[in-house]
Amino acid sequence: MEQLKVGQVTLTWLNGGVTHLDGGAMFGVVPKPLWSKKYPPNDNNQIELRTDPILVEAGGKRLLIESGIGNGKLTDKQKRNFGVTEESSLDESLAALRLTRDDIDVVIMTHLHFDHACGLTVWEDGRLVPAFPRAAIITSDVEWEEMRAPNIRSRNTYWKENWEPIADQVIPFTKETEVVSGIRLIHTGGHSAGHAIVLIESDREMAIHLGDLLGTHAHQNVLWVMAYDDYPMDSIFAKQRWLSYGIERNAWFTFYHDAYYRAVKWREDGAIAEQVKRNRPSL
Repeated sequence: MEQLKVGQVTLTWLNGGVTHLDGGAMFGVVPKPLWSKKYPPNDNNQIELRTDPILVEAGGKRLLIESGIGNGKLTDKQKRNFGVTEESSLDESLAALRLTRDDIDVVIMTHLHFDHACGLTVWEDGRLVPAFPRAAIITSDVEWEEMRAPNIRSRNTYWKENWEPIADQVIPFTKETEVVSGIRLIHTGGHSAGHAIVLIESDREMAIHLGDLLGTHAHQNVLWVMAYDDYPMDSIFAKQRWLSYGIERNAWFTFYHDAYYRAVKWREDGAIAEQVKRNRPSL
């Protein structure tokens, strides 16, 4: 498992499963000859997208950013449509660190689409129960409201199976909240109305998790936004603000979906200055 130190904070990427989604949808109006040079598709025009939660150890607390694709939450048809070739092995990842799901204090959710939220609940004795029974689950109030009352478009990704068992654990926030000292969730909108980002600061070092505003390193161009974004102009404006903010401060940008990089630092000219690559298994 790859790790990154940001001051006194340790980030560890766990194995939350993998999807393969249409590359055209992931890059919106960007022509394939451009995006495919940066993130190659397979023969079905799909690109590999991890769903790997980040374990954050800070201030004596253990936090997760996102929850993975889960286990047994998708039908065979859904697995085929979403290109799921590997489900979550979060328990095994935590066990390798001598931890269990009971050791997680907080789960930070940038948003609650199924590929981020399926791991919030697990099957136990034929019913769905909280995957992290001791954890507070933090998400924006806008996101939480839509999760429970989705519209005609969003009901395809906001599923009751992912929220009903954990409703008592959810702590919604408005605009911004500090989860623990130095770790903030900030509402941005864009990808969804309630989408939020995570800002981590420790000992004058910084990491920014832009969630699905920056799905992969190949989405660095502020205009390269997903067709999945509900409010693409909000995504563009948020990327403009936070990419500039982070680059000026030599921040790490971390990823949940990227199959190649766990984190990167970019120079002002757009080149990668530092990187944490994902250890991809050899074929």
